[in-house]
Amino acid sequence: MNAHTPAPEAAMAAPLVDPFGRAVSYVRVSVTDRCDFRCVYCMAEHMTFLPRKDLLTLEELDRLCSAFVARGTKKLRITGGEPLVRHDVMKLFRALSRHLASGKLEELTLTTNGSQLARFASQLADCGVKRINVSLDTLDADRFKALTRTGDHARVLAGVDAALKAGLKVKLNAVALKGVNEDEFVPLVRFAHERGMDMTFIEVMPLGELDGPARVDQYIPMTAVREKLAQAFTLDEIDYRTGGPARYMRAKETGGRVGFITPMTHNFCESCNRVRVTCTGTLYMCLGQEDAADLRAPLRESADDQLLHAAIEEAIRRKPKGHDFIIDRATQAPAVSRHMSMTGG
Repeated sequence: MNAHTPAPEAAMAAPLVDPFGRAVSYVRVSVTDRCDFRCVYCMAEHMTFLPRKDLLTLEELDRLCSAFVARGTKKLRITGGEPLVRHDVMKLFRALSRHLASGKLEELTLTTNGSQLARFASQLADCGVKRINVSLDTLDADRFKALTRTGDHARVLAGVDAALKAGLKVKLNAVALKGVNEDEFVPLVRFAHERGMDMTFIEVMPLGELDGPARVDQYIPMTAVREKLAQAFTLDEIDYRTGGPARYMRAKETGGRVGFITPMTHNFCESCNRVRVTCTGTLYMCLGQEDAADLRAPLRESADDQLLHAAIEEAIRRKPKGHDFIIDRATQAPAVSRHMSMTGG
């Protein structure tokens, strides 16, 4: 080994920086592709889920997450499918909480549909989780049933209440869907702000073949969402960030924050600090690109993490500058074929 070749230990502690100088400090890790809902914009009604043997074990997920933490990851978000339907998932949260205790990890959080929160909210808080995102596209129980196909609206609301009672900060996420929930943007903001929660709206993204409406028929630009909200609220720009892609404004009348995630009308690629890992150990350097790296093989090939770190480094060197999302009448096919539930929502 010459003087210019770092020792393996040093290489395994070096920060991850992509070809465009962006440090990778935020990793979203899916623990399952399974979900107890079948949301129309997320997955097909009759999904074929992965064989359990293909999924990373909880121990492998811990190793993988810990490798990223060692390389400068400050925020871990656990996703699915629905992460809380993964058997014994709290073992993973308890294991990862050691990185919060050490100070190496700044935030451990999750995105959930809320169906299991009444059961797990207090345990999540005990593991050091401070903030969670809950997907809630409508306040109408019948509409919720139509959107989720299998969801129980009352159960989700009870889960949100349990999370707030446990001391968790809750951010509600709603996908803006044309002709579906356009009349609820203002009520959703009021509902969230009355309970001390942030409210974020998301543009629908061209991911996965669906058996429902075409993406172009579902799509509403965030400019239109803001116009609707501006009829009820005075929205002021604020310099608030959570480490993710949302850009926030404050509603003067409520004092609460409203976030906008705009992958289509104004992508956030220039400052992207994120990568995603699926429940099978596939690393996607960009949500809107198909290029990926297999991390499961190096995890299982060696008891130490040297091969894993090498695979992560090689992948980050391929992280693209941005995605290729397009939604218009001439582009009916999805930008990528995998469903959001597969990548980690």
